[in-house]
Amino acid sequence: MAKDTLFSTLKQNQGMLFTLLVFILLPFVVGLFNGASPAQVWLNESGHSKFIQGLAIEIFILALYALSYDLIFGFTGLLSFGHSMFFAVGAYLTGILLKSFGFSLAATFGMLFLAGIVQALLFGMVLPRVKGITFALVTLGMASVFHVLVISTELGEYTGSDVGLQGVVVPAFISPASERLRLYFVTLTILILVFLLYKRFVNSPTGRVCTAIRENEGRALMLGYNTFFFKLAALMLSSLTAALAGGLHTIYQPIVSPNVAGLGYTVTALLIILIGGVGTLNGALVGAVVFRLLDYGLRRYIGESASFINGAIYVAIVLFLPYGIVGTWKLKSMNLRQGWDRLLGMLNTASKEK
Repeated sequence: MAKDTLFSTLKQNQGMLFTLLVFILLPFVVGLFNGASPAQVWLNESGHSKFIQGLAIEIFILALYALSYDLIFGFTGLLSFGHSMFFAVGAYLTGILLKSFGFSLAATFGMLFLAGIVQALLFGMVLPRVKGITFALVTLGMASVFHVLVISTELGEYTGSDVGLQGVVVPAFISPASERLRLYFVTLTILILVFLLYKRFVNSPTGRVCTAIRENEGRALMLGYNTFFFKLAALMLSSLTAALAGGLHTIYQPIVSPNVAGLGYTVTALLIILIGGVGTLNGALVGAVVFRLLDYGLRRYIGESASFINGAIYVAIVLFLPYGIVGTWKLKSMNLRQGWDRLLGMLNTASKEK
């Protein structure tokens, strides 16, 4: 029985296990193709493998950020235009605590946890009063206030004003310059753990109620659920994840741009889950890969025209893959499975008639 359960679990998650194996082996395989031995990759010697590790770290951070947005928008139905504030608070707080106050990494992430709770409660204060587009506009207003604060000259000593926060000193044991492979595996591990946590949350009774709120909040209220607490729970988990992604962003790139606090960065999260598939979890990971690789490839080979072509490709994806890459794949695979079962049934019937 235990063996059957284990086999069933592995079969259900074979895609995720294969993806994990690919990312574990990726730095070493890239190194081999460029003449670097696994030992050289392990010792963080410079080369193409180190560059690919950096690109993958950016993808992992974007995937974390997109996951956090997918939870509140894709599963709970909360349209927020201020989600970038969650990410920016994590990024700026990490940089300020490490640079200006000399906090340890453990203490910094402890403060990130508290900050994630506080900003979720701040957004949650308006949940009983507003919903829909009104909630989106209120969150946009809160995020805009934060954006004004980080670019203000009064806080320039800590935030760097409109230039951005620079000169953050990252602890040597996780430095992207000297210990990039370690940072790569740390970020990958965090992404996998958060993904599993989200999967458990979505499939839990709390997650089911959140999905019911997305579909019809009035009916959930009629059934006796206090929807405020369920929305707040999703908002809090989302806030903590986005703040964690912001902290990792500062560790990898010790320059925090004010752009991460603007509306454009919320649109980035929305675009990633639209590419991958809203409300799929896997879509956030696939969308992050497509978004970052597409942006990098076009900017490298085309240059200034990349933004226009990027926009055209995103429009095409939304038009021809309205459910995103993962959502469309699930829909088509279901139709293919039904067609295959129907064909097998017809063949069995024909064989019996003979």
